[in-house]
Amino acid sequence: MADLNEIYNSKLLELAAHIPHSERLPAPDATITAHSKLCGSTVTIDVCMRDGRVSDYGQTVKACLLGQAACAIVGANIVGATVAELRDAAVAMRRMLKENGAPPQGRFAELEILEPVRHYKARHGSVMLVFDALERAVDEIEAKRAGARADAASA
Repeated sequence: MADLNEIYNSKLLELAAHIPHSERLPAPDATITAHSKLCGSTVTIDVCMRDGRVSDYGQTVKACLLGQAACAIVGANIVGATVAELRDAAVAMRRMLKENGAPPQGRFAELEILEPVRHYKARHGSVMLVFDALERAVDEIEAKRAGARADAASA
């Protein structure tokens, strides 16, 4: 099992101290709040998407060090990400934490730093908050756009 010092290291402290996109967006395509009942962490994200890619992003993070680090890495790499990249990163994170799978690859590869968290189930929820919020935001945006297309087709 990973030592707690392996998890709570200076790199995570540095990430948590510099969370990018910490400003809320004035007119997002979706706003989602995810909350962990276990640890009390909360993440609220604003997402704008254009042509299947994240065009703007904002977040408010009230989470433990691990949740903050996950949000910092996502925030640093999310603008320009496709829906597929977001979904793939979320799936990879779940597998990494719950099934000893490989960490995410590509633009979100830095999430590998959170790999030792797999040994501490109570911390999985905080690390996954940003991904839970992102998946819900993408689903909401896609549903709105599908509805708008259906409305336009029937008009």
